[in-house]
Amino acid sequence: MAQPQTSLNVDRSIALFERPTMTIIDQPTFAAVKQAIEGCYAAANVDNFLKSLERAGLRIRNFEAVLSAGKLGKDTAEQYLKLDNADQGQIREFYLAKLEQV
Repeated sequence: MAQPQTSLNVDRSIALFERPTMTIIDQPTFAAVKQAIEGCYAAANVDNFLKSLERAGLRIRNFEAVLSAGKLGKDTAEQYLKLDNADQGQIREFYLAKLEQV
């Protein structure tokens, strides 16, 4: 039996990766946590950051363990906990996205 043709033209190479725009509730705290992550992954700091995780026996993909060990900065965990769940989720995604760029 022949399949009916539809008129939808979807670019499947990007369709699965489009993310909806999400509003950040606590912009200043979100920016501070994001900046701390960017600082760890900066070209000048990334080698020391990765070595510190290795010495501590932390898995780089375990964001909460890295955060609670203070590897993203001494105040970053406290700031992260001030964020609501949606903002925390965006921060976790940002952390993992930065990891993929290394």
